[in-house]
Amino acid sequence: MSDLAATRARYVELIARRERIASKRLLAALAAVPREDFLPSGPWRIKSETARSYRLTPNADPVHLYDNVLVAIDARRKLDTGLPSLWAHFIDMLDVREKDRVVQIGCGLGYFSAVLSKMVGPKGSVHAIECDERLAARAASCLRGYGNVRVVNGDGCKDVGKPADVIIVHAGFSQPHPIWLHSLRPRGRLLVPLTQRDREGAAIRIARKGRGFEAEAVQQIRIFPGQGRGVTALDDRVADWWQRASALAPLRFRGLAQGLPSDG
Repeated sequence: MSDLAATRARYVELIARRERIASKRLLAALAAVPREDFLPSGPWRIKSETARSYRLTPNADPVHLYDNVLVAIDARRKLDTGLPSLWAHFIDMLDVREKDRVVQIGCGLGYFSAVLSKMVGPKGSVHAIECDERLAARAASCLRGYGNVRVVNGDGCKDVGKPADVIIVHAGFSQPHPIWLHSLRPRGRLLVPLTQRDREGAAIRIARKGRGFEAEAVQQIRIFPGQGRGVTALDDRVADWWQRASALAPLRFRGLAQGLPSDG
């Protein structure tokens, strides 16, 4: 086994142990997808989840990427790749299955699109939406070898295409958008970070249950804001309400009214 292969195997073991990953398909996908294929050439600016500043890797050896670190996509905007352990935890929680149709809102450079591609297999699909035109173009280039992934430069708050089994939102919003709920198939699952203007908040898992939905807060999170995220104090209060209400007990509702759950 090469040094890189051994390092990648240790990376998968680290994530599996830390997050108690149940999905063997997810672990196999993490082992199969080269993280360096979805980043610009190194050296890279990286940081741990608790660090305030980046450090530059000593060289362009991909072994530096196989740790639980954020990698800068655009350091000036504080736009990073997703933290591997965090998003592996979310994907495992969403119970992504073979043949599923998965929609990603904010796919970045496509690393987790590739992981999801391996998980859903050739009879499944990944619809990866990215609002940043340059990022979308780079993701499409990185994902050329993944035939079941389609990258779209667009607004995932307005159009997600066909109904989905799983929707994963990789940016912070003040509330779930109705289109995401309406686009879930029966027993479909949605993961969305609901955050305030300081980027802090909670990831909320919402599942379609019969004629309604059930929401629960699953993890505190700090994340880059999504395009179109509200910027008023009212938006912050809406995000805070979701976080508090869904942390106490599963929140059941049938629709949304002004961004909040409604039984109407």
